[in-house]
Amino acid sequence: MKAERTGTVKSKIKRGDQVVFIAGKEYNRYDSAGKRQPFRGRVIAVDARRGKVKVEGAMLVKRHRKPVPQLNQQGGIIEQEAWVDVSNIAVIDPETGKPTRIKIEERDGKRVRVAKSGKVIPEPNVFGKKEVKKDKEEEAE
Repeated sequence: MKAERTGTVKSKIKRGDQVVFIAGKEYNRYDSAGKRQPFRGRVIAVDARRGKVKVEGAMLVKRHRKPVPQLNQQGGIIEQEAWVDVSNIAVIDPETGKPTRIKIEERDGKRVRVAKSGKVIPEPNVFGKKEVKKDKEEEAE
């Protein structure tokens, strides 16, 4: 079994990124014409320590859950996403729409994620972050 990493672990894949499967069960999805179309989706959770992610609508598993009346929780068979290894997915390049690797560069004093094409991959707006408002003096200039 692989040992879990300790300390601060950074992942190049963030929650909210658009990804495509490059290996595994979801890579071998076929459309109605019989052509292979690897699954594309949005990352909903990242576990950097274990090197796993959850992708919306992919790797669906069924869980049998007992009802818990004290917590007002219904029972039954629930479909949910399973964890997928980060080696099975790749971020979609915003310029070409194809799978790409990511490197981290420093541009204009900020650390940004850059695709192979050289295009900056924007930070996903998952939490509804608002732009930092500048001072009135800076806006006047």
